[in-house]
Amino acid sequence: MNCSLPSKEVNTLKGHEGAVLAARFNSDGNYCLSCGKDRTIRLWNPHRGILIKTYKAHARDVRDVHVTRDNSKICSCGGDRNIFFWDVSTGRVIRKFRGHDNEVNSVKFNEYSTTIISAGYDRTLRAWDCRSHSTEPIQTIDTFSDSVMSVCLTKTEIIAGSVDGTIRTFDIRMGREIVDHLGQSVNCISVSNDNNCILASCLDSTIRLLDRSTGELLQEYKGHVCKSYKMDCCLTNTDAHIVGGSEDGHLYFWDLVEASVVSSFRAHASVVTSVSYHPKESCMITSSVDSTIRVWKC
Repeated sequence: MNCSLPSKEVNTLKGHEGAVLAARFNSDGNYCLSCGKDRTIRLWNPHRGILIKTYKAHARDVRDVHVTRDNSKICSCGGDRNIFFWDVSTGRVIRKFRGHDNEVNSVKFNEYSTTIISAGYDRTLRAWDCRSHSTEPIQTIDTFSDSVMSVCLTKTEIIAGSVDGTIRTFDIRMGREIVDHLGQSVNCISVSNDNNCILASCLDSTIRLLDRSTGELLQEYKGHVCKSYKMDCCLTNTDAHIVGGSEDGHLYFWDLVEASVVSSFRAHASVVTSVSYHPKESCMITSSVDSTIRVWKC
């Protein structure tokens, strides 16, 4: 076991009824958000194991949640096809955006927290203006041929992964689209901390690392099971290791360069749906179909 990797459970966060579909640290790692099948979003202090607030408005399962850099606003999405824009402190819904024709899988704020980008089963990405009172999308991208499962943003780009086997990068300034064909259904993407690579979890139980500038496949990571669930993958905050969950409840760490499994252990009683790594410390949170969120430290 690599002692620099978090493997000791320090807290179990309980309160969700049913599967927890996502758990995310906020920008400084002091708090985390979770969402799930019980239609709620929950704000926690994971280090002390304390539930701070519960947010309710979704009519169906909540699939994803994201918080602004200043921790004042939340966006969320899910099975009711809506995107909610929340005030953190009051728990009030500031705006509800409607426009997707099917369930929504992923949401992100842009860097300035002025725009929300959402990805849906209707094969589209949609952009929503947080400052205007309009509930219509300001842009719709519909070049995908199957469900869009995951979206990431850089300062100038929207990057999304789809079941159609592609990762598409949209350069907002240049008005250009770059398509990388992986040949396998993509269900989660994340960007490395140095912004040079894209990590893609695919439904053939393989995580793939791509060079952002060339689209070259740099490495593949295997050993886990990922065939039918949407499951996160990410890099540690030093970009030295890949972290991914497995449908058998295990958590895996791979060496970035060698692609060897450096650590693996049973983290949950069921499918690990989400992993989120602390921005600075050797600490992470995981969530599962078993209704728990777990906090891991070194």
